[in-house]
Amino acid sequence: MSVVNQRLSPEETRARIVETAEALFRRLGFAKTAVADIAGELGMSPANVYRFFPSKHAIVEAICTRCLGEIDENAWAVARARGNASARLERLFQGIIKYHKENFIAEKRLHDIVLIAIEENWGAILAHKQTVRNAIELVLRDGIESGEFDAVDPKETAAMLMLGMIAFCHPVLVAQNLADGHEPEREGSAQLRFLLRAITRRA
Repeated sequence: MSVVNQRLSPEETRARIVETAEALFRRLGFAKTAVADIAGELGMSPANVYRFFPSKHAIVEAICTRCLGEIDENAWAVARARGNASARLERLFQGIIKYHKENFIAEKRLHDIVLIAIEENWGAILAHKQTVRNAIELVLRDGIESGEFDAVDPKETAAMLMLGMIAFCHPVLVAQNLADGHEPEREGSAQLRFLLRAITRRA
């Protein structure tokens, strides 16, 4: 009998496929995992998997969307919190760095999935960047309103902050920094404080 019960809704079945695929990618690696392996693990035919996902890359994009969604949720939680805007921005960026270290860098095979997504320039990556930019913009607006920051353009400044912090937020660069003996959390905080000095209102 199929592991994916006929009583499951299409969304539940999609979720089971994604969950099973991610487990196999972690265990075997992306290149060594075929759609047939995913189907076999679920007790269904490859054709049935293709009913829900047109390709293996489509499954990977769904995994990537879920992973990046966790970063996005944390970014919004920090952005909507109360308190000093500079401290909130630091927590926001530290959350991104920590997530990449724990989930993409430590899990080399999962990191490979992110590299594929970046190379393909998937909508999931573009949407994630926009979400983080929006969260940063919200914090900047709060800081401007409270008088903590100068009256800069929040949208433009959010984009500039992301560019200035890319070495600490891009999973490939975080991996490289770690390999070179750098400390992304400590150096990321120092870099952000340096950038924020340009917009912090002087007494």
